[in-house]
Amino acid sequence: MKNLSEEAKIVVIGGGTGLSVLLKGLKRYTSHLTAVVTVSDDGGSSGRLRAELGVLPPGDIRNCLVALAETETIMDKVFQHRFCQSGSLQGHNLGNLLLVALTEITGDFVSAIKEVSEVLAVRGKVIPATLEHVRLGALMRDGVLIEGETSIREYGAGIEQLFLVPDHCLPVPETLNAIMEADAIVLGPGSLYTSIIPNLLVKGIAGALAESPARKIYVSNIMTEQGETDNFTASDHLQVIMKYAAQPIIDYVVVNNGRIDEQRLVRYQSEKAVPVVVNPQEIKDLGITMIAEDLVSDSPLAWHDSDKLARVIVSLTAKK
Repeated sequence: MKNLSEEAKIVVIGGGTGLSVLLKGLKRYTSHLTAVVTVSDDGGSSGRLRAELGVLPPGDIRNCLVALAETETIMDKVFQHRFCQSGSLQGHNLGNLLLVALTEITGDFVSAIKEVSEVLAVRGKVIPATLEHVRLGALMRDGVLIEGETSIREYGAGIEQLFLVPDHCLPVPETLNAIMEADAIVLGPGSLYTSIIPNLLVKGIAGALAESPARKIYVSNIMTEQGETDNFTASDHLQVIMKYAAQPIIDYVVVNNGRIDEQRLVRYQSEKAVPVVVNPQEIKDLGITMIAEDLVSDSPLAWHDSDKLARVIVSLTAKK
């Protein structure tokens, strides 16, 4: 299968752990990868650096760079190292600090990413969705306005409308070029409202997705997410994406039909997360083709398996 997509140009859009999982699998099949990553994170080490130094949050960018590293080396471990001892560095990730330092040295975030890409022998490109310092805002279903990704996640009343502050932020030009030249574009897997939709709110990205001749694929999450997608079905996820794109941008949706054992389901009970219900007829009514496969990994969590998911994406990319 490797040769099927040797020259395929694939763009993946999102953030968080799900994006890194997909990239780890796809890098085995093509080096023409572009990851477009949301920059609205305000939690953890990234959030602290953002608040204290006024920099773009580096965490999701770092994870994607490590996921696309050609081989696992000591430098990969360096970039993922997190300080545990007490003090001002506690909780900070060394890779985040290095990206911030390189931004100061090179003069801009994109140049810093390129320098790290060379050090890690990254297979592909990682691009922030925008270089503007945006925050995520939401009107909740109870009428309350919340600002900040972490606060939105924790509020728990359900999201009525999502927006960026400031709302007029422009994409990195390289992002639009990659979208227009792609053979396939993949949204997800990842948190619907805090990893995927923020990218679509950046001016020009949704329009480029609609215009691109690429095959467009959404990877549905395996589990619902408390505070974001409680009780959401696969078609509910799709309808939210269509709402924010305001135009058709999905050709295929990839869903999991693999079994999640009871032991793993119990682990999610405290988060009130359950498997995403797949509703084929409603997906068909949206004009989207559904691809159902066993995509569950062998990990203790109900995550996508990198290689299983990559194989599905590659086969759709090569499909005539």
